[in-house]
Amino acid sequence: MNRRAAEQRGRGAETLACWYLRLKGWQILARRARVPGGEVDIVARRGHTLAFVEVKARATEGAAAYSLDDYRLRRVAVAAERLAPRYMRVGDDIRIDALFIVPRSWPRHLTNVWQG
Repeated sequence: MNRRAAEQRGRGAETLACWYLRLKGWQILARRARVPGGEVDIVARRGHTLAFVEVKARATEGAAAYSLDDYRLRRVAVAAERLAPRYMRVGDDIRIDALFIVPRSWPRHLTNVWQG
């Protein structure tokens, strides 16, 4: 798969993930939020929970889980730490989530995937 097709597929998966989160009551605050050292696919809020969400679109759930390694999670954690002051409110719980997008399946939302 060439880079352009992969980019387009990733954006489509992020759009699907945003709609899924909205249907679950989340407010989308940002998409593809970049800072030096990392990027967060989606920044979302529901009540007093601020979530930095990494979206993985793969052919199988196993492949999606495998693609979410410590290196990638560390980059998301760095970005989340730098972005938190922008979106955080007093009393918020902050966490890093993952959302797997797999063909012919409902999106799978894993909460609090980083314990760094």
